[in-house]
Amino acid sequence: MLQRPPRRPRLVIFDLDGVVYRGLEPVPGAAELINDLHRRRVRVRYATNNSMATREAYVERLASMGVRAAVPEIVTSTSATVGYLRHHLPQVHHVLGVGSSAMIAELRAAGLEVTPVAELARPDYQGETLKSAVDAVVVGLDQAYDYIRIAVAATAVRRGAAFVATNADLRYPTARGFLPGAGSLVAAIRAASGGVEPIIVGKPQPTMFAEILEDARVKPEAAVVVGDNPDADIVAGHRSGIFTVLILTGVADAALADGLAGERKPDLVVADHAELGRQFDQWLS
Repeated sequence: MLQRPPRRPRLVIFDLDGVVYRGLEPVPGAAELINDLHRRRVRVRYATNNSMATREAYVERLASMGVRAAVPEIVTSTSATVGYLRHHLPQVHHVLGVGSSAMIAELRAAGLEVTPVAELARPDYQGETLKSAVDAVVVGLDQAYDYIRIAVAATAVRRGAAFVATNADLRYPTARGFLPGAGSLVAAIRAASGGVEPIIVGKPQPTMFAEILEDARVKPEAAVVVGDNPDADIVAGHRSGIFTVLILTGVADAALADGLAGERKPDLVVADHAELGRQFDQWLS
């Protein structure tokens, strides 16, 4: 197992929930480490599969925890989707948005014409077409989704719209346990569309990290991913060619880490941010 990145780190990509904070509480030592990386002129990005909040909201949340962040440093599955569309599907202009108001707002802020699925989800829907052609259906977590919204989205996909998922998490953690994630809705639309496979942007697919690397102009071997979820953060890091660190401050504990194998096995395991800080002291000296 590698104990240090192939090259001196120039970029560190942090997951958020479970790494920088847990729910509403900051993870001890996270702010100090991140601010120290800034002081050392190491670039920092924050990567989250969440599509329920804007990047501006994340900046405010992090600031309240003593973490310095700027909007361009926040990469949500929505902002990564915008980057993917810009770089790989530049012909997409009109989007059917299946997701939160924050996702809709961010897509519109990027200059896309967005029709929220809620505007078409009438009880008498019978597969009518939109007033103008839809280039893509973009799906995030929509806590109000129902049969009609699935029907509208699946109809657009069947008629040729690109099918893009901000992420495919089947569930997401809350203080009271797990709830259905965006992937549950994506799976329903896929089934109703006749099996059209979505383009998945969020982790564990490498698309989000590829967008981050391209934007930061950093090669994979000069980057480090710090995450708490082997199935998302670590797999995405390996698929992107980035050195991976599993930190045991979130969903993974030492027993789970010891049993990891294949793509889920990190290059390095640390207990907390204090231990991670000592590693960076070595890597950056």
